[in-house]
Formats: sequence, C-alpha cells, structure tokens
Amino acid sequence: MAIKVGDKVPSVTLRYLGPDGVKAVTSEEFFGGKKVAVFGLPGAYTRTCSSRHLPGYVQNSAALKAKGLDTIACLSVNDAFVMNAWGKEHGAGDKVVMLGDGSADFTKAIGLTVDRTEAGMGIRSQRYSMIVDNGVVTQLNVEPSGEYGVSSAEAMLAGL
Repeated sequence: MAIKVGDKVPSVTLRYLGPDGVKAVTSEEFFGGKKVAVFGLPGAYTRTCSSRHLPGYVQNSAALKAKGLDTIACLSVNDAFVMNAWGKEHGAGDKVVMLGDGSADFTKAIGLTVDRTEAGMGIRSQRYSMIVDNGVVTQLNVEPSGEYGVSSAEAMLAGL
C-alpha cells in the first residue's frame, strides 16, 4: 500500500555523500523538525530525470525555500556515490540534498516501487514529489507511469 497524506514517513536509513564521506541518516533525523520537499525518480542519469526533474528543482530551489521549505531532497534507488556525482553535474550543491536509497528500503516502505527489470534497471522508484512536515506527509504527487508533470518543481511551487 502506498503512503498517503497524513502518514508518517517510514523509519529507514538513507545515505548521502558529505565532506567526510558517506553519511547514514535515519528518516526520523532527516525529516524531523523540518519542512522538506522530497522528489523521487527512477534513476540518476536517466533521460527525464536528468533533463527535467533534477534540473527543475535545482533552478527553483530559492523560490521553493522562500515558500517555507527548509530542505529539498532528491531520492533515487542509487547509491550515495552515484547520487553525489549526478548532483555535482547538475549543480545541486547546497540547493538539493542527493539521497541514495541503494537497496530501495525507503521506496519499498512508502509503496512506490516500479519494476524496471525488463529494461535492465531492476526495482526502481516511481516518479513522485511530496512535502514532509516534521515527518508527516502533507502533500503527495505521484506521476502516472511514464509521465512527468505533477511531481515537477514548477508544480510544487505553484501548489505551495
């Protein structure tokens, strides 16, 4: 069953690459006491993710934060090293935290996996965005398969 508005984010460990190496962070720590926009996508370096999804959040980060967000995070079923390299290529810097969900623990726990085995990608994340306020989902936008729009930075900005 997929996560819905009003649900608490599941308790899992996510990873990102910081100045001192890979940092493991629990979802309670990452989402607690903050208003976070998180967008999930099928994979780093994939077509729509690289051409539109991540760049949209990087470009609109200041406007989104001006609407009351503390943090913007990109989450994918990739490891922290891949997410870091991909984020560097797109200028994510301090604008978007690049979270690795390498074993799909978070993605499975929120019920938003998609099976891309036929395409050689294995289990991945559906494309979505959500607002998490102090650990509770207050907005959720899941894309129909193969589409891009409701989870975009521009849609999120218009909805805040």
